[in-house]
Amino acid sequence: MKNTIYSFAMLIVFLNFSFGQNKSNKETEQKIDQYLKEIIEINEIPGTAVAVIKDGKVIYEKYFGKASLEENIPVDKTTSFKVFSTTKLITAVGIFQLIEKGKIALSDPVSKYLSDLPKEWQNVQIGNLLSHSSGLPDYFKYTDFPYTAPYLERISFLGQKPIQFTPGNQYSYNQTNYLLLTKIIEKITGQTFEDYIFQNQFPDHGSDVFFCSDFAKLTSSAVRYTYNIETKKYQQITFNSGPDSHSANGLNITLSQLIKWNQNLDNDLYLKKETKVAMWSPFQFTNQKDVFAYGWECQPVNNHSSYGFSGGNVTAFRKFPDNNLTVIFLSNSNKYMYLPAFDDVVYRIGGIIDPSLINLKEEEKENITINFLKQDFTKAKDYYFAVKKQHPDWNFEQRLNLIGYSLMRSDRLKDATKIFELNAIEHPNSGNVYDSLAESYFKNNQLELSKENYKKSLALTPENSNAKEMLKKIDELLAK
Repeated sequence: MKNTIYSFAMLIVFLNFSFGQNKSNKETEQKIDQYLKEIIEINEIPGTAVAVIKDGKVIYEKYFGKASLEENIPVDKTTSFKVFSTTKLITAVGIFQLIEKGKIALSDPVSKYLSDLPKEWQNVQIGNLLSHSSGLPDYFKYTDFPYTAPYLERISFLGQKPIQFTPGNQYSYNQTNYLLLTKIIEKITGQTFEDYIFQNQFPDHGSDVFFCSDFAKLTSSAVRYTYNIETKKYQQITFNSGPDSHSANGLNITLSQLIKWNQNLDNDLYLKKETKVAMWSPFQFTNQKDVFAYGWECQPVNNHSSYGFSGGNVTAFRKFPDNNLTVIFLSNSNKYMYLPAFDDVVYRIGGIIDPSLINLKEEEKENITINFLKQDFTKAKDYYFAVKKQHPDWNFEQRLNLIGYSLMRSDRLKDATKIFELNAIEHPNSGNVYDSLAESYFKNNQLELSKENYKKSLALTPENSNAKEMLKKIDELLAK
């Protein structure tokens, strides 16, 4: 009889625990749903796929919107997304697999593996490439040379450009770094970059994982859109960064395959634990200011470590190892491309899942953004000042500038100008703020106001070459 009573009591406890867990999980799911639907609506995101992995289990995996607006194709488990620079995480893992096998070292000079490099490049190390501390000229910044040019032609062209800084001194995001990593992998392995990655990270892949940098050929991936402010509609992007860019931005992958990749990484199938620790260790920049790991951005949240990267202003991948949590966000466009909605999302969802990851300042940045995009300016401004009153030490200069540019490039010039005017009042000693305000006046043909603010910018930042050029241009226009 006693055993029967005990068993019944334990059953009640188990059922209550299960009910409580299910209720909690359902509430969490609803919070994420509500948040994502608001973000998707405000940013007018065509298609999205989101996953949350907690303690090795997928606790959230959902698909929203359209992979193709023209064909009315919904986003689902079969949808591949172009992840852009999130590809760099896969490349970093590939490099550390070679390190683990003793075939390469972070301290190795690039010239050990690649010949025909400019003399000034000889001392650049593998670690500099991964940490974006190489100082090499970035080929993406030169529009007068085709991205699809053969490798040696690109090196010849870039070799005529100056080194930006002494290798190791500082962080400067650079696509040339990954061009060289592609060639180093191919040199060491004797394989194409793509075959090496497939063999070592996606051995059982099908059509749900592939590399392609030519948008015109991406017929089996979610269409990448850009917002056209003239037609007020999305239009397909046509762009080709060339096959040598695959290590930097060429991966196309389904959410399901990326979830599996993450689980394999967590389970030490790609790298040993100690190797992952090395990969996620901050690079020691000479300037002692910048923070970045080897191929991964490292960003502590309330003293919890987090690692990841984002790509193309549309995808983000973020791991919180201390919390056994990973958040993946994939999309195919965002009307307000200059706002980091993709980064905001992964951090915000992290806080929904685990309250210890709530970052009040970052959440308020996002709330301020949402208000200026969604509400009328006066109400949004009132909210901004309410936040500032509570937290007078918080600085929102960069966020206000991003909001302004996003509005300006989304055909909301008047609202953008109001944001820049507010930012100038809030940060009267920032030359960058006056430069942005002057640009908005110029676009609205308010030339005298534009001139006045470019002068203010130049007074605060004498090295501002853009302000000097714009002042000449305005004087020419006013003289006509």
